[in-house]
Amino acid sequence: MSLANLAVAPMQKLSPAAEPATETLAAFFRGLGPDWHSQWAWDHYEPTILALARQFGLKRLCEIGGGRDPLFTADEAAANGLSFTVNDIDAGELALTPAGLQTACFNIAGDLSEPDVARGGYDMMVSRMVFEHIAGVEQAWANIHALLAPGGVALAFFPTLWAPVFALNHVLPEKASRAIVHALFPARRDGGDDPVFPALYEWCRGKPTLLTPMLNRAGFREVHIQRFWGHGYFDRMPGLKQLDHAFNATAARIGWNLVTTYAYVVVRKDKA
Repeated sequence: MSLANLAVAPMQKLSPAAEPATETLAAFFRGLGPDWHSQWAWDHYEPTILALARQFGLKRLCEIGGGRDPLFTADEAAANGLSFTVNDIDAGELALTPAGLQTACFNIAGDLSEPDVARGGYDMMVSRMVFEHIAGVEQAWANIHALLAPGGVALAFFPTLWAPVFALNHVLPEKASRAIVHALFPARRDGGDDPVFPALYEWCRGKPTLLTPMLNRAGFREVHIQRFWGHGYFDRMPGLKQLDHAFNATAARIGWNLVTTYAYVVVRKDKA
C-alpha cells in the first residue's frame, strides 16, 4: 500500500468489496512498510490517517488537542471526504481554531459530562504530541472507546520513555529542559505564543506487552503498537549525531523496546 499523494488527493468512496472486512491493523501497517526511524512517523502522520480512513471507511474524524493548529483545514477535510471536529480542553485554544471547522471542548481524560461530548459519534480519533501531557491516560483511552462508533479507530502519536533524550526531559526541572531545547533548536518556540505544557509521560512507552493490557482494560481488543527509534535532537552536533544514530539503529534492529523514541498506538473498537 502506497502513501504517495494521500495527503492531497481526495479520498475515493469505498465500495463494500474495497474494504477487506477481515484486515487487521497489524496487516495494514505491514502494507505501509514503515521505516524504523522516527522521521518516517513525522513525515507520514497525515498520510497514514488518510490511508486508515480510506481502508476502513472512516468518515467522522476528531483530533484530540488540536486547538489552534489542527491537522486539516476545512477544505482539506472536505476534499478527503471527512467530517472533521477539533477537540481541546481549553476553550481559548478552540477560539483560535481556523474558520470552518467544528470544535468540541472537553477533557479527553475527564468524565465526559461536557455538552460537546458525542458518545459513539466519531469513526476515528487521532492525536499528535498530546498524550505525554495527559494526566489520567488510562481513563483517556476508556473515554476514546466510549466516543468511537463501533468499528472506529484511534491513533495516538507520542514520544516514549525511556529514550535517553525524553528521560532527561522527564527528570530535569522544566526550566532546565526548556533551556536545553532552546540551545539545540534556537528557532523552536522562541517568539511564538503556543502554550507549553508539562510532559508527564504517563503510559508513554513503546513496549507492546506493557501497553496492550491497559488498552484491553479500556475496552480495545485489537491493538497495534508501531515503534520508532531515533530523533533529530543531535542533528546540529557532529559526532554525537552519528553515535546516537548508530545506537538507535542497533536498538531498532534488535527490537529494544525500552529505548524507542516515538510510537503510534493504534486501536480499533469492536464492530458489535
